[in-house]
Amino acid sequence: MTVTKSELVNVVMHGSSMKKNEADQFVEDFFEVISKALANGEEVKMPGFGNFVLRDKSERSGRNPKTGDPFPIEARRVVSFRTSNMLKSAIKNQFEKNKKTKTTI
Repeated sequence: MTVTKSELVNVVMHGSSMKKNEADQFVEDFFEVISKALANGEEVKMPGFGNFVLRDKSERSGRNPKTGDPFPIEARRVVSFRTSNMLKSAIKNQFEKNKKTKTTI
C-alpha cells in the first residue's frame, strides 16, 4: 500500500479539529518547509523519524545500456533520507510481527 497526500490530509483532519481545507493546507505547508530547507542547503531533522540530508555526488562515467557507449554523468546534489533508530526498530518489530502471523498452506 502507498500512502498518498490525500490519506495524510485525512489522518490530520481526523486527528485534530481541522476542516479538510485546513488539513490540506497544513500538509502542503509541511512539505513546503521541508522543500525550502533542502533547497537552501539545510538538513531536515525529525527525531524519531529520520533526517533528510544533502549529498554531493561527483562526476562519473556511465554507459548507455542499449549501445554500451560511455558518457559522462555530471556532478550533482541529491537528497538522501537516513532512518532514525526508533523508526528502524518499529519497522523491524512490525515486520517480525507480520512474519509470525502469516500462515503457510
